[in-house]
Amino acid sequence: MGLAHPNWPRALPTWLVVGAATLGPIGRLLPAPGTWGSLAGVGAVAGILLGFNEGMGPAVLFAAGAVGGWWAVGICGEAEVRLGKQDPGEVILDEFVAMPWCFLGWPVLVGVWPAWVVLALGFGFFRFFDILKPLGIARLQGLPAGWGVVVDDVAAALATCAALHAAQLIWQLV
Repeated sequence: MGLAHPNWPRALPTWLVVGAATLGPIGRLLPAPGTWGSLAGVGAVAGILLGFNEGMGPAVLFAAGAVGGWWAVGICGEAEVRLGKQDPGEVILDEFVAMPWCFLGWPVLVGVWPAWVVLALGFGFFRFFDILKPLGIARLQGLPAGWGVVVDDVAAALATCAALHAAQLIWQLV
């Protein structure tokens, strides 16, 4: 079976596929579209985390990351086909849906730092890992269909999560 291109997005109209993949005009009109997609993702995560009670937020965050990632694989893969490009820069849904994975363990992180600091550090670490793609993250882009578009961003988000928790631990020890 492998990592095949999902069939379900093929029935969707092009305006919907490309519009979702580019987050509307954000990916097509603004410079540094990945940064803007990441910032939009941080905003959505902040809304999730700050809009739910403390016990519910992390569960909603995990669900948002899982469902968003599954959806983005289909949409981003289909957008590649319709745009005729591999991992096009204007496709930023992958950055957006990866952001929840950066903030797993949120209650621990905000137990030490204010929420705005955690969100800002998460954004900065994510852009670092997403742009430079260290730790084998770059190899993940070679996965087929929308998987390569999305999974490298999820890996960058998980590296961000680890970096946030490591920084928080170091902060407490100093």
